Amino acid sequence: MADRRDRRIEPSFEGTAKTPASAGFSVGEEDRVVPGNRKSSKKRGSAKAKAARGGRRKRGRMGLLARLVYWCFVLAIWGGIAGAGIVIYYGAKMPAATTWSVPDRAPNIKIVDVEGQLVANRGMSGGEAVGLNEMSRYIPEAVIAIEDRRFYSHYGIDPIGFSRAVFTNLLGGRLRQGGSTLTQQLAKNLFLTPDRTLERKVQEVLLAIWLEHKHTKDQILEMYLNRVYFGSGAHGVEAASRRYFGKSARDVTLSEAALLAGLLKAPSRFSPARDPKAAEGRAQVVLGVMRDEGMISDKELKTAMAAPAVRAPSYWTGSENYVADTVVEELPDLIGDVRGDVVVETTIDMNLQKLAEKSIRDLIDANGKKLNVSQGALVSIDNSGAVRAMVGGYDYATSQFNRASEARRQPGSAFKPFVYMTALEAGRTPDSVRNDAPIRIGNWSPDNFKGKYYGKVTLATALAKSLNSVAAQLTMEVGPNAVIDTAHRMGIQSDLQNNTAIALGTSEVTPLELTSAYVPFANGGYRPDVHFVRRITDGNGKVLYQAKEATAPRVARTEIIGMMNSMMSGTVEVGTAKKAAFGWPSAGKTGTSQNSRDAWFVGYTANLTTGVWFGNDDGTAMKNVTGGALPAQAWHEFMMAAHQGVPVKPLPGTWRSTPSDAIVQDDIPLNIEPPAPIPGQAVPTASASQPQRAVRQTGQRNGVAMPSDDGSTASIDHPVPPGDVGGPTKKRGTSILDILSGG
Repeated sequence: MADRRDRRIEPSFEGTAKTPASAGFSVGEEDRVVPGNRKSSKKRGSAKAKAARGGRRKRGRMGLLARLVYWCFVLAIWGGIAGAGIVIYYGAKMPAATTWSVPDRAPNIKIVDVEGQLVANRGMSGGEAVGLNEMSRYIPEAVIAIEDRRFYSHYGIDPIGFSRAVFTNLLGGRLRQGGSTLTQQLAKNLFLTPDRTLERKVQEVLLAIWLEHKHTKDQILEMYLNRVYFGSGAHGVEAASRRYFGKSARDVTLSEAALLAGLLKAPSRFSPARDPKAAEGRAQVVLGVMRDEGMISDKELKTAMAAPAVRAPSYWTGSENYVADTVVEELPDLIGDVRGDVVVETTIDMNLQKLAEKSIRDLIDANGKKLNVSQGALVSIDNSGAVRAMVGGYDYATSQFNRASEARRQPGSAFKPFVYMTALEAGRTPDSVRNDAPIRIGNWSPDNFKGKYYGKVTLATALAKSLNSVAAQLTMEVGPNAVIDTAHRMGIQSDLQNNTAIALGTSEVTPLELTSAYVPFANGGYRPDVHFVRRITDGNGKVLYQAKEATAPRVARTEIIGMMNSMMSGTVEVGTAKKAAFGWPSAGKTGTSQNSRDAWFVGYTANLTTGVWFGNDDGTAMKNVTGGALPAQAWHEFMMAAHQGVPVKPLPGTWRSTPSDAIVQDDIPLNIEPPAPIPGQAVPTASASQPQRAVRQTGQRNGVAMPSDDGSTASIDHPVPPGDVGGPTKKRGTSILDILSGG
C-alpha cells in the first residue's frame, strides 16, 4: 500500500491497451495548449476563427448602418425644424396673405390704322394679352414640355423636378438646371426681384402655393404666357410672335412655338435675332421633348424639324414704327398717363404706308452707292390734316431717328412758294415780269442753277424753273418779315431767319411741317390741324379720346390759291419736277440745298399732299442729286399707286393767264407792277445793294396781306378719309377727293 501511495502516476496522452482511458485522466489532441501538427485539426480551427471574425464584422456593419439611419433621422428632424423656422422667419417679413393680389399687367398700347389693321404695339409688354383658348395650341404645349412637364399635377412646387435638378447640379459641379415650376416663375415675375437669395426663394415658394390656391392651372398658365420675357424687348407670346414672326400668337406654327418655348431658358443666347442656328437647335430640343411626352406625332415632328431657321431682324423693323413712336409721344397730351390697355385708332393707311416705304427704299437700294445717298423721308397728308403715311428713314431697324418729324434741314427752293404767295398777296400776278439776271444784295449774290439766266420772265416761269434771282428780288420787294409771316400762317412752325436769303430756303424745317404748310394749296386755302390720332379706347371699348370734328381757319384767299396752283402746276408740267407727273392735275415745288446736301419735292393733288426728302444724316453732299431727281421719282411712284382707281379731280381755284406771247417780249415787257415804295425809300432794282420792303396799299394790315376779309373757316366734312386709297378699285366709294366737296 505504501509503495502504491508513494508511486507517482505520470499523465498519459495516448491511450494504450495497458492503460485504458477510463483508468485515469488523459489529455486529447484538442486539449493541447500548443496545437499539434495535424493538418485536419488546423483546418477545423481556421474555419471557426473565420466564422467568428465574419460575425463580428457583420455585427459592426449593421451597427454602423443603424447609427447612420439614426443620425440621418435626427438631422432630418432638425433640418425640418430649421427649414420651418426659416420659412416662418421670412414669411413673417412678407405682408399678410389676405392683402396679396396679382398686380395688373403692364398696359399695352395697340395702334391700328384707319381700317383696324395693326400698326404696332407699344408699352412695357409690347403686345396685347391673348387668352389661352385664343393662342395657337402649340405654344402652351411646348412651354409645358420643356419647362414644367408635371405642371398640371403638382401643387405649385415639384419635389421630383427639384430633386432631379439638385442631383444634376451636384454631378455637374455647377448650376445647370433650375427646379422652379411655371407657377414659381410666375410668382417671381409678378412679385419678386431676380436676386438669387434664400429669402427670395422662400418667398417664391410661398407665393407659388398661394397662386395655386387662388387660381386655376389654366389661369396661371395664361398669366405666365402673357407676361414672361422672350427677349428683344418682347414680354408675352403676342409681342414675341409679332417680334420674331410678324404674326399673331393665334397663328403660330409648331416649329415657331418650339422656338418661342426654347427662348425661355436664355432669351438672349437663343434669340433668332442674334443666332438663328442656336435658336433652331434649341427649338429641335423642345420638339424632341414634345414627342417624348406624346404631345405631337412623328409626322408632326418630322415636318417641324424640316422648317428652316428663323432669321428675325435685330430690332423692330418696318416704317410704321416711326408712326407708332410719334403716337406714343402724343398720348400723355391726349389722355394723360396710360394706366391700362388702350387701342389707338390712327389716321394712317397701312396700304399707303407700305407704298411710301417701298418708294424710298427702292430708290436708295438702286442709287445709294452711286449717288452717295443713304437716307430718305416721306410724309403724306390729306386735306383734313390727317397724316396718311410717314416714313422717317431708310430702315427703322438700323436707326429709330425720325427724319420726317425731327430732322431740321434746309428746304432750298421748296420754300419759294411762300415768297411767291407773299408777292401775289402784295398785288403781283403769275403774269408779272421780272428780269432774271445776276444780282448782288450787299455781299450776297444768289446764282441760278448752273449759272443759267433767262432774262425777262413771268413769275409763273420763274417759279416753274426755280430761278433764284427772281425769288431774291421778290423777297427784297415784299420784305423778309412778310415772307416769314406767310410761312408761319401756312403751317411752318420753326424759327425762320429774318434776311433776304430766306428766299432760297436757308432756314431749316422738318419734312412734316413743310409738307403740312403745302396742304392749304391743295384744299382751297384752309389750314387744318395736322394729326395722327382720331380715337382712343380702353380695353372695354370706352372712348377716352375722340378727335374733334375737323375745322380749319382760312389762311389764303381763293384767288391767291388759284394763282399759286396755276404757277406750281408748271413745275410738274414743264419745270424742274417733270419726273413727278403721273396723269393727275398736280402741282408742287422742288428744292435743293447747297452742294446737294438736301433734295426735296413737295407736291399735291386735290387728294393728297406729299413731301419727300433725300440726303445723309451727317450732312455730306450727294452726287448732283436735285429735287427733280430722286425726290420727284419717289413722289411719282407713291402718288401714282395711291391714286389708282380714285376719280380725277382738278386742283382748287382758277386762274387764266394772259397768252405767253403777250407777256414776255425781249423789248416790251408787259404787266410789270413796280412795288409800292415805303415813304422815304427808293424803289429797289436788280442791282440794289440793300433789301427793300413793299407794302400793298389795300387789303393789308400792318403791312401783311391778310388771308380773308371775313376771317372765315372751313368745316371739313370728312375728318377721317376712307382707308381704301391705294387699295382694290372695287372698294372705292367716298374718297379723299370728296373731303371738301361733301361728296
